Amino acid sequence: MAFVSSLLSVAEFASLPQRSGGIRQELHHGELVEYPPVKMLHTKIQKRLVTLLEAARNAAEHGVVMEFPFRPEPEYEVWVADVAVLSLARWEETADHDYYRGVPLIVIEVLSPSNSATEMLDREEICLRNGGQEFWLVDPRRESVKVIRAGGYSVAYDVEGVLESGALGGSIAVRDIFAR
Repeated sequence: MAFVSSLLSVAEFASLPQRSGGIRQELHHGELVEYPPVKMLHTKIQKRLVTLLEAARNAAEHGVVMEFPFRPEPEYEVWVADVAVLSLARWEETADHDYYRGVPLIVIEVLSPSNSATEMLDREEICLRNGGQEFWLVDPRRESVKVIRAGGYSVAYDVEGVLESGALGGSIAVRDIFAR
């Protein structure tokens, strides 16, 4: 017996019922991917990042959103950034019934045990290829942040470092991200 499957479109994905219990659904290359609920440390780091980024951003131009859904490519992709810094002008262009089209200026992923290196490399490549300016990997276990910029240049910051963001036009002390 042969099984035939097809790729889910963005429209088909959008019509799926929402899962309960904190299960997050994304569309990766036309396939439904589900993630378990994140743990408390993950959420605390996300909230700290939002607070720090809001203080460092240009409020007239940039918004900061946690758990932000976006379409990095026109079809077969709907992802959720742990934290995103986005253009408010592009935000205003997005219809209420649609997902943000394109990639936020900065996509931030807080690493979890469920993340694979292949998945993170795929996210990085697609985000930077489709207009993202920076892709951050926040590692709670190592208390470090790796910032990959469009063009492939990357810098890793440890807890003693000060993260410089060209896309944000400001800096953040890495220790503040992991402050307890």
